[in-house]
Parts: sequence; C-alpha cells; structure tokens
Amino acid sequence: MQFKSIIGQQATKQRLITSVNENRVSHAQLFLGPEGSGSLALAVAYAQYLSCEDKQPDDSCGVCSSCRKYQKLMHPDLHFSYPTFGTPKEASIDFIEQWRDAFGTNPYLSLDIWRGYVDSGNKQANININECHQIIKKLSFKPFESVYKVLILWLPEYLDKQGNALLKVIEEPQPNTLFLLVAQNQDQILNTILSRTQLIKIPCLNYEDIKGELVSHHNQTDTAASEIAYLSNGNMTEALSMLQHDTKSYHALFVDWLRMCFSNKGLLVLPFVDQAAKMGRENQKNFLRYGTSFLRECCLILSGAEKIVKLPERELETARKMSAVMSIPQAQTLINELEKAHYHIERNANPKILFLDVSLQIIKVLNLKIVPAGNHYIPN
Repeated sequence: MQFKSIIGQQATKQRLITSVNENRVSHAQLFLGPEGSGSLALAVAYAQYLSCEDKQPDDSCGVCSSCRKYQKLMHPDLHFSYPTFGTPKEASIDFIEQWRDAFGTNPYLSLDIWRGYVDSGNKQANININECHQIIKKLSFKPFESVYKVLILWLPEYLDKQGNALLKVIEEPQPNTLFLLVAQNQDQILNTILSRTQLIKIPCLNYEDIKGELVSHHNQTDTAASEIAYLSNGNMTEALSMLQHDTKSYHALFVDWLRMCFSNKGLLVLPFVDQAAKMGRENQKNFLRYGTSFLRECCLILSGAEKIVKLPERELETARKMSAVMSIPQAQTLINELEKAHYHIERNANPKILFLDVSLQIIKVLNLKIVPAGNHYIPN
C-alpha cells in the first residue's frame, strides 16, 4: 500500500513522511480516525515507507523487494493483530489469509465487513489473552529483513483488561520495533495503553475527495458521485457500500414526500408508502439518511449559514424554497423522526407501517404546524 493509493489525507501523509525523513519515529503510535477515514491504510502505507529500500521524497518506491512483499501483506517483518469472533484459543494468525483478502479487496475495512470474511455470525468481537501472548512473542524477535519490525493492531477498543499484558512490550520494545494501533474510539481504549502511545489524529475525508474518487475510479456520474459523497458524510466505507445498491437520486422522491405531507394529500401518501416499502432495507436507510442530511442543510440556511451548505445547485435551490415555509423547530422535529425511522429500519421494522407513521408525523409538523415540546405537542 502506497500513500498515493490512499484517498485524500494529504496533511497526515506529509506528517508521517516527515517523521521518517527526520528520524522522529515513535515506537508506539495510535492512528485515531473515524470509520472510513483510511486510518488502517495509512498505517500500512507508513510501515511500507519505513521499510522501503528506495524511499522517494513523497512515497515508497513500490518496486523494491520490501514494497512488493508489503503490497501482498506478506513481508516477514509485518505482523497484524485484529478482533476475532471465536474461542479464547483463536488468534489472528489463524485468519491471516482472510485478512489479506479483506484488506486487498477494500482497505477501508469496517468490523462488519471483516465479520463477513470470517463467517462469524453474531458472535462478539474481541482480542483475547491468547492473541496478546502471540503479540508479545512476535515482537520479541529482531527484524528479519527490514530495519523495522512492525505490528499493526487494528481496533484496540476490543482489548479488555488482558490488554495490560502488552504494557511492557509497548513501553520497552525491542530495538527497531514499531507498535501501530489503529482505532476509531479513543474513549474505549484502555488508558494504560493510550498513555503510552503517540497520538496521530486522522480526520474524516472531505466531500471533494470522495466525489473525485467515485468519478475517477468507480465510473460514477458527477450527479451520482455528488449524492453518494454527500450521504457518506466523510466515510469512504459507507460510500463504497452505497455503490452496491441503487444509485438512483433520492432528492426528487424525498422532496415530493415533503410536499405531499405539507399539502396533506393523504391519498397520495399511500402510494409513496408502498413505493418506499419495496425499496429494500439498504435503500430505505440511504433514503432516510439523505432526508436527514437535506434537512440539516435547510437548518443551516434558516440560521443564515448558507455559505457552508454542501448541496448541489439544483438541490440548494429546493432547500431555499423549503426553508421559506419551514422553521428550525419544524426541521429539527423532522430530523428526529427520520433518525428514529432509520434506527427502526436497521432493526427490521415493518417498512409499510413505519413509513406510514413517519408520513403522519410529517403532516402533523408541516401541515398542522405542531412541534414537540418535552413530552407534549403544542402549536409552533
């Protein structure tokens, strides 16, 4: 994995390259970034750059013996640790082939995607004590080929108290041994481990980076890429997931839904409910997610912050018109209703009943001008 293969994150890439060139490589580092930010890919690219035999000013060479092995995740000095879902006797090495396949297919891995590769069902993810012992064993040896021996620990949030067994190897590692942790939630990491690492914060991807990737490498039209980039909210994992489902525009359908409810045309709402019920669960979730995002942009317009609205021009014009007949309390109420609907769709609620109920709630807010205050409804 080379830095140039990773979407965006230019500032983080430059920081990592500079730390190597200035010989300021910390032995224990925490790559902390939200899902879909590319933090795992950055850790692998960083390790490859460290081991590259012909480093370029801004990337690894990609052709030396070390780089070729890194690109296949088969370098003898590169080790991985990640959550597993089975018995306490299982270790990461038991699933290394699945891991290479999963990362090679999609460097923007999520735990749900990884779960699918190991056929774990609904078993709980964890990094067990046996895995901790395996980590200690791997890091006790000197580098075999490269200057550095590297262990990348993905999702240390799944280390329980047994993670304290790693404290000594993190604090006093063998020479030229690097411990790279890749996490999403700082609050769920053991404080004893957190305090012993150098923190590298990785932001979510920006709209333009995701849109550009979808157009140039995934054959998406400008319109489709714009909508997916907007819906993914900086999460490349989510954007790639959306590509597997219909790329139809949700804008027209959502606005028509609001207009039906605003005019209280109950007979027209019923065909919409039937249509939404047949969309499929993932498309229903994406549709509700789009509606939530669109209404948030309306709130920005109502608050006088139109300059930071990210909607395409056609959708922006619609948002302006919607904002003219809607207040911020109304928009916030609708957002809450859509978020609740999204939550229930994820838990297999009956879509026909759910969309009918949400339609009635939207009619109550837009047509009858009723918004909640505490547990009571009062006129706005």
